[in-house]
Parts: sequence; C-alpha cells; structure tokens
Amino acid sequence: MQEFPPFRLDPVNQCLWRHRETADDERLLLTPKAFAVLRYLVAHAGQLVTQEAFLAAVWPETHVQPEVLKRCIFEIRSALGDRPKTPRFIETLPRRGYRFIAPIHDSPAAASAAPGAPAHGHLVGRAGLLETLRACLHQALQGQRQLVFVTGEPGIGKTALVDAFEQQARAAVPGLRLARGQCLEGYGGMEAYYPMLEALGALWRGGGGDAVVETLATHAPTWLVQFPALVTRAHRDTLQRELQGATRERMLREIAEALETLTAARPLLLIFEDLQWVDPATVDVLAALARRRAPAHLLLVATSRPGDLAVVDHPLQALTQDLRVHQLCHELAVEPLSAADVAAYLAAVSAGAPLPEGLAGLVFRRSEGNPLFMRAVLDHLTGQGLLAREPDRWQLRIPLEDITLGVPESLRQMIDAQTARLSTEEQRVLEGASVAGMVFSTTVSAVATDLDEDAFEDLCARLVRRQQMVRAAGVQPFPDGSVCQRYEFVHALYREVCYGRVAPGRRARLHRRTGERLEALYAEQSSRVASELAHHFEAGAAWARAITYLRLTADTAGRRYAYREAATTLQHALTLLHNLPEAPERTQHALSLYIALGAALIITKGVAASEVEHAYTQAYTLCQQVGETPELVPVVYGLWRLYVQRSQLHTARELGDTLLRLAQRADDPALAVIAHSALGWTWCCLGVLPAARQHLEEGSARYTPDQRSTQAFRMGHDPGVACHAYAAQTLWLLGYPEQALARLHEALALAHELSHPYSLAYAQCWATYVYQFRRDVPAVHEHAEAAVTLATAQGFPQYVAMGTSLRGWALAMQGQGETGMAQVRQGIVALRTTGAALHVPYLCTVLADVSAHLGHTADGLQALAEAHTLVEQQEQRMWEAEVCRLRGVVLLRQPRTAPAEAAAWLQRALDVARRQQAKSLELRAAMSLSRLWQQQGKREEAYALLAPIYGWFTEGFDTADLQEAKALLEALG
Repeated sequence: MQEFPPFRLDPVNQCLWRHRETADDERLLLTPKAFAVLRYLVAHAGQLVTQEAFLAAVWPETHVQPEVLKRCIFEIRSALGDRPKTPRFIETLPRRGYRFIAPIHDSPAAASAAPGAPAHGHLVGRAGLLETLRACLHQALQGQRQLVFVTGEPGIGKTALVDAFEQQARAAVPGLRLARGQCLEGYGGMEAYYPMLEALGALWRGGGGDAVVETLATHAPTWLVQFPALVTRAHRDTLQRELQGATRERMLREIAEALETLTAARPLLLIFEDLQWVDPATVDVLAALARRRAPAHLLLVATSRPGDLAVVDHPLQALTQDLRVHQLCHELAVEPLSAADVAAYLAAVSAGAPLPEGLAGLVFRRSEGNPLFMRAVLDHLTGQGLLAREPDRWQLRIPLEDITLGVPESLRQMIDAQTARLSTEEQRVLEGASVAGMVFSTTVSAVATDLDEDAFEDLCARLVRRQQMVRAAGVQPFPDGSVCQRYEFVHALYREVCYGRVAPGRRARLHRRTGERLEALYAEQSSRVASELAHHFEAGAAWARAITYLRLTADTAGRRYAYREAATTLQHALTLLHNLPEAPERTQHALSLYIALGAALIITKGVAASEVEHAYTQAYTLCQQVGETPELVPVVYGLWRLYVQRSQLHTARELGDTLLRLAQRADDPALAVIAHSALGWTWCCLGVLPAARQHLEEGSARYTPDQRSTQAFRMGHDPGVACHAYAAQTLWLLGYPEQALARLHEALALAHELSHPYSLAYAQCWATYVYQFRRDVPAVHEHAEAAVTLATAQGFPQYVAMGTSLRGWALAMQGQGETGMAQVRQGIVALRTTGAALHVPYLCTVLADVSAHLGHTADGLQALAEAHTLVEQQEQRMWEAEVCRLRGVVLLRQPRTAPAEAAAWLQRALDVARRQQAKSLELRAAMSLSRLWQQQGKREEAYALLAPIYGWFTEGFDTADLQEAKALLEALG
C-alpha cells in the first residue's frame, strides 16, 4: 500500500482510497486501465514516463490510439482533483510524457492490518453480517451458488457493508472476479436488464475481458449482441439475423449458462444495488440464477429497501417470498447500530482523543443508530461550530443540553439544513445535478443549469474536497470521443432532498434542458439513452418527445426479448397521449404505439388474446382516420394473424383481400408475398384448395432473399418459410405427395439457412403435419421431437403444444399407447390455453386415431363429435372429410352400430373430398367405403369406386395410403 496524502493506492485490491477525517475513507472508482496507468506512474515516481513506455507496460501487444492514454490520465486527474496547469500529482511534459511528482511513502498501518479486518473506513456493529457473507462466499467457492438479499432502510449502511465484504473477499480469494450493477430510480427502472448489462460491461472491462466476450459469444449470443462495441458490424448483423425470434426464456437460459461457464475457472462476486428500483426482466434473471441446480462458483449479493418493496405488485416481492420458502436465498437485515456501536464508531474516528461525556448518547438518540444520520449529526455539530476537533481532544462549545435543541429531528431535515448552508452557486449545482439522477456529468448538467462547464466542475470539485454531498465517479465518454468528469451523490437521500428543493416549474425546465443536452450529445445514437431521454422529457412536460423516446425504449426492450417490459412501456406512452392536442401528430403517435403494442402482446399474451385484438383494432380505426398510410400493412397483417388463429376465417379472408389490394396498389413484391401467403393459408383452411394453391404459388414466386428482414415479419415467421410450408400441406391434400414433400424440404432448408428460431420451429411443426398425413411414423417422431425441443427452449408455447400432440401420436403408433394418448391430450389442452382454435379439429382427429388404435372407441367418437362441431361452427373445412371418414371407421368398430350409419359418414367424407378436390382425402374415404362394401359382398362396386381415384395419382406410390389402395384393389380384383 502506497500513500500520497490524502490518497493511498491499494495494488492488492486494485483500488484507490481517499482519507477523510470525520467519515469513512472513500473508495474512488477507476477503470482497470486507468488504475494500471496510475500504478505504473506511482511505481516510477519522479521519473519521466513516455507514451511508448505506457503502451508497452499497460497495453502490451495491443495497438491503441494515443487518445486512449490521454483519457486514462484525464480520469486519474479527475479522481485526484488534479489540474494540468497547477499539478500536485501528475505533471505533463508536452510531447514527451508524464511524471508523478507527489511524495510517496508506504502505509505501515495497511501492512499490519489483521487478516479479515474491514478496511472500508470505520465499520462497526456488522461483524455478524460479515461472517454470514463470508460463509456464503465459502459455499460459493465449493460450487454451491448463493443469492443474498441485504435489506435495510435508507442510510442504514447496506453499501458500506457490501463494500467492506467486497474488500475482504478480494483479499481472501485470489483471482476473484467482481462485477456490479446498479438499479436506477426513474428511467433506469424502465430499461430491461439494466443492472445485469452494467455488470457484464464491468466484467468485460475488467481483467480477462477476452474470456468474457468469448463466453458470451459461445453461450449467450443474445447478450453479446447488446454490446455493439464488442463485435464487428458484420458480426453484429449476422447475430441479429440469427437471433430474430429469440425469447426472454432463451436470454435467461443463456445468461445462466454463461455465468456457470465463467465461474468454472474463476469465482464471481456479483453485486446488484438498490433492487427497490429493479426492472421485471432483471427479477427474472435473479429467479433463473437462483433456481438452477447446476454447479456455479457464484455469489450474488443484492441490496434493497424493504419499505419500497411493500408497494403493490412490486416485481421482487413474490420472488423473495418464494425463494425464502424453498431456501434458495439468504436475507440479511441490516439493523440500526446500538448505543455501544455508536460509541465505538466515535472512538474510532476520534483517533484516541477523549470524547466529551454524553456525546455518544446524544448522537445515538438523534440518529437512532442510522449510520448515515449519525455521520450527518457529527457534520452538523462541527459545521455549526458546536463541536470542534482539537489536537488532543474533542471540544464542545456549548453545554450538551443546548446542543440537543439545535439538531434537526430527521435525516432529511439534516440534509436540508446542510444544503442551506452552502453557497447559492453550490446549491444551484446540486439541484441541477439532482435532476440528472444519482450520477451526473459536468457536460450535461452544466448546460442544464446555465453554468459554464469549467465553473460547474470547479464547484463540484470544491464540494468533493469538502466531502459534502457528492464524490468523483470517474469519467463519462460520449459518442464524439470527448470525455468529461462524472460525479455521484454520496447517498440517494442527498439526491432526493436536493431534488425536492427544486420548485416544480424550474424542475421541469431543468429536465427539458437536460434531455435536450443529452439528445444533442448522442444524436444518431439516441437509442443508447432513450429511456433516460424519455424520463427527462416526460418530467419536463415535453410530451411528444417523451412519447417518441418511450417508443424507442420499447424497441430496445424488444431487441432484448423483454416483450413484457416493451408492452408496459408502450402502454405508459399511450397514457401520455391525452397531453397532446388533437392533431395529426397525436394520431400518428397513437397509431405507431398501438402497432408496436400489438406486436409485443402477440409474444406475451399469444396471437389470439383479447389484448392483441384491442391493440390492432384501435390501430385499424386510426388508420381509417389517417387515410392511405404504410402503417396499414402491419395492422391488417396483425389482425389477420389474430383472426386466423381464432378460426374466424371469413374475417381473416377479408383482411387477406385487403392486404392483396394494398400490395397491388403499392406494386410491392414483399407486401405481395405476405398477402398471397395470408390468402393462400386462409383459403386452405376454408377447404378451397385450388385457390389456396394459386395464392401460395404466387407468393413463393415473388419471394426473394432480400425480403428476410421485412419489417412486417420482425416478430413472426419468415414469409418464404410460411409459403413453402402452407403449400406443402395444400399440395398433399390436392393429391401431390412428392411435390408436397419437396416444398416441405424447401421450407426446412430455408428456415435452417436463416437460423431464425421462430421460423425453424414453425417449419418443424409443419413437417410433423405433412409426415403425419403420409403416416410416416418415424419421421413424425423425429420432427415432433425437434419442434418440441426448439419451441420449449425458445418459449413458443403454441408450437410446443402442436409438437407434443403429434409426438404422442407417433409414440402410440410405436407401441407406447397410454403415454402417447396422454401427450396428445396434453398438447390439445396446451393449445387451447393459448387461445388458438385453428388446429384443434385436426388434433381431435389425431386423438380419435390413437383412441381407435388402442380400442377406446367411445373416446374416439367423443373426440370426433367435438371436431365435427368445431368444423361446423368455425367452417374449418380443410380437414372436414377426414373427420367424417374417421367417424364412420370408428363407428364400425362399435358393437351394435348399424352399417348404414357408418356408410353415411363415409359417403359424406367422399362427397366433401370430391367437392374440395382433396384427392388424398378422397382416396382415404374411397378405401374405407370400399372395405365396408367388400365385407358386404359388393366387390365390383368397391373396385369401381376405388380404381378411378387410385388411377388419378401420378406420384407418391411409396406412401402408406397408395400402397394400401393398391393392395385393396388387388384383393378386390
């Protein structure tokens, strides 16, 4: 440990400390490279260190620009409060290098400190809590992941406790990784995964950053893509294309696996602060990390205020209760200090000087054992001249009983009194800074307060030197390459009190100016600070700009697959619309918000949810107000997806017609693909197969690779995959098994080529359908298993349901009857839970087929009766012929069933199939009726019925249906 008062450099723990007489020593935050530069300067104190020497020592075998070194020097000077023109620590030798000029000596106190003793200032009364944290660390080092919630009221010392434990952990565990993430009040709470992303950024910037990037690339690409600086533009574009359709579940799984991989080599201490402001997505991360059972050398420590968690529906409340019940977390409540603890603290800060009798009792009574209030009481007494520190003792200036009347009753009152004693300029700085948040930069806040940047920084530096309210917090880089000093309030309560002192009107003006300055600084990169801009413009009553940036915040949440947070943000933006005048701008904002909300709700609620209908219906109404607008396309497509999944097919067809008219009017090939795809599938579901084929062929012909990123499909499947998959089913029904298989293979190949999970799960599900039509049991099992695995991992519940039912059919056909039956039923129930109705009649026939196969004819007839009712109610005619045929087949297996009743159902199946030109279903109906006639001795009639339809086919003679038809004809002949 090396000292250059009032600072000391701690190379073991890689941190810089500032000594303070009347408070805990302050830990100053430096980036790893800045710390390495300072350490090298100190090690060569009094010597000129050239730029070349720095680059060789700090950036070996790495090419960096000279500006990088300048930024590090700027950051160090900011932390030390040093000035280039009047240096006390670092001297600049123009065009030559730098020299450390302050006297340095080793710190004997640090060298002789007892192992395990807290080095973070004067921490008292927390020995038991520290011991518990050390025990949790020991468990984490054994591979047993640990989650610890440190709770306590504001000012109680949560951060001081965690900082002291961090210092102990660093000293005790060589190679320990450390990362911190902070939840921020206001805009920070709107940004999905904010503290986790901040912690990952700290891991990357720390030692072993390359290993962190490699781990994210391998195990967590959905997280890597959130850091543009870590990947090339080409790699990022590839990742974004590959990750289209990824989900929240995938992000949670990936971050858990990445942390397990990272901690396999080196343990990790992960600290999240102020969870009372946590976003719901981060709560999901905590839940995922706590509930996984895989080994992880991970200790996650999170702080929060219990009072703020007591609000209704706080996202952390339910999680902490559940984790406590299942013993998956520890909760450490930081209690007020005792009278003895307060006395011990005063004795420690007095450095052996005797305390006036009764002072410890006064401080304890006034502070009620709250450490922040305790220090504030001391600051108040010394600031008022009531208590003085003399060379050999503490001296009271007035009697103790008079002091009691002069101390404010609450911590907020105390802070307010401290603020009132500052100069007008200093109060102005703090009030303007409080508008920016807990952390603020000189470049932004100076402009907001109408102060010159140098003057603003001088005032902040003066407050830092006097240890009042704020402290240095490193530097803030901006997109143009410039940097400035950053500061932070020493505690959230200081910021809250300063913010409360600002009159509402002035507060709104400061928020607007802060937002405008940030907007100018980030220009084309405003998405990086969109949530912050939204917060400032909303608080500044700049409603249109607030709505714009809330929409951008929701887009960012969508890119992080945090669709729930995106929906919440969009709903909040909609509540602000009433502040805008009724004008085209308001209508346009509302339209944009409802479109985005509908897309987010499809993911969170399901395509067929009532909330989705409301969002798109509102958007459609607004489109009619606006007139001809490009936004009409995603609105109509969203409504089509809703109604086709609900099996409201005639409404869906009308929407498909609207899409086609829009495409023809715009002469847009991409829009033509979506229109033909929608109409083709709708006509297929209605049983109008020739029209379906025509539209799907037209859509496939117009599809080109450059349409893969079309905006309309951002949250759905790829249009080319859809057209091929729909065409495969349509072609099979029309009697072209080989052509159907070829189109199916095109859909699968395209989905694999795109590496688009949603499209791939979609294609795998359609593959199970087509192979089940072909009665290819092994292929159904293979593709159903692939669909369920992928859809489960990605969180696509509809595809999980469909795949589960068809996997059950394959299992039943392979001899696992009861297991298969259970899975078919499970899939149908799960599909209905999503609100989708479209595939239910078909899956009911699958259930009936399995029931008949197992001899459960009553169950089979019940399933078929339900399927027939749904066909009639919803006009899902595509599978009507098979519903009728199976009903006749199963009836024949029932004792005491009149053959005439079964024959009527078989004849009805034949008539429906012929009317629809569904040759494959006509063949099945003809075979079933021919078998019945064969049993009744009508061999000639049976042969005459079956032979023409069999003779019609020109392909697919290796399929089960055509092979059985051939064998039956030979038997009849």
